[in-house]
Amino acid sequence: MKIIVRLDRVMADRKMSLNELSEKVGVTNVNLSMLKTGKAKGVRFNTLAAICKALDCQPGDIMEYIDE
Repeated sequence: MKIIVRLDRVMADRKMSLNELSEKVGVTNVNLSMLKTGKAKGVRFNTLAAICKALDCQPGDIMEYIDE
């Protein structure tokens, strides 16, 4: 089982840079980059909610479950 992070795709669709998202969400570029590249071990719900608000999307737009 695996969770795939599609944050980069949603950011590209919204034409939003990592720096801009970082400012809107209040999370460092490093932490967002780790999430974007799938290296993060987890994400807090309040952070996920802030990302969804900034990108005007749903959590399912950012993350996808894959049954390997």
